[in-house]
Amino acid sequence: MAAINKIAPNSPSRQNPSELETAIAGALFDLESNTQDLKASLRPLQFVSAREVEVGHGKKAIIVFVPVPLLANFHKIQQRLTRELEKKFSDRHVLFVAQRRILPRPKRSVNSRTTQTQKRPRSRTLTAVHDSILSDLVYPVEIVGKRTRTKEDGSKTLKVILDEKERGGVDHRLDAYGEVYRRLTGRAVAFEFPQSGAEF
Repeated sequence: MAAINKIAPNSPSRQNPSELETAIAGALFDLESNTQDLKASLRPLQFVSAREVEVGHGKKAIIVFVPVPLLANFHKIQQRLTRELEKKFSDRHVLFVAQRRILPRPKRSVNSRTTQTQKRPRSRTLTAVHDSILSDLVYPVEIVGKRTRTKEDGSKTLKVILDEKERGGVDHRLDAYGEVYRRLTGRAVAFEFPQSGAEF
């Protein structure tokens, strides 16, 4: 089946895709075959895996994990692609996130089994990966500020300020962004738009 080629060859899902992954692969293949202005852009694109999560109020979101090298190509058509996929998967938000790998902090012990021969790239640290996930989720909306709030019980919530210009297009998706980020990172986040006259 040609649709299975939309799943990256190095993905475990290629051999044994879930029902959701098969449906997404089929939807991407259909769009590539039947939508002339998306055909050239979609042809090289593949995804690694997909999962569905509950985001509250009876809504669900589909997270499509894509290879990091292809993320920029997805971004070029992401708004149009998201609209088309959300028509096919009604009542579900569709979000694209790059499949990134977090490397452990290097051990200082001489006897450590995980001693690394080269320095850990900044992009593979926990903080960098979590920041990148945040940017992926809200794309193409720009993040204009961040604050961390610590409650009396010691729990922390990340407050993310989004560009006011995009409010109309994403207002209804903020709950989904927050829940998906929590599922992927284990961290609470609240998305807001700047107050009138405030600077961040």
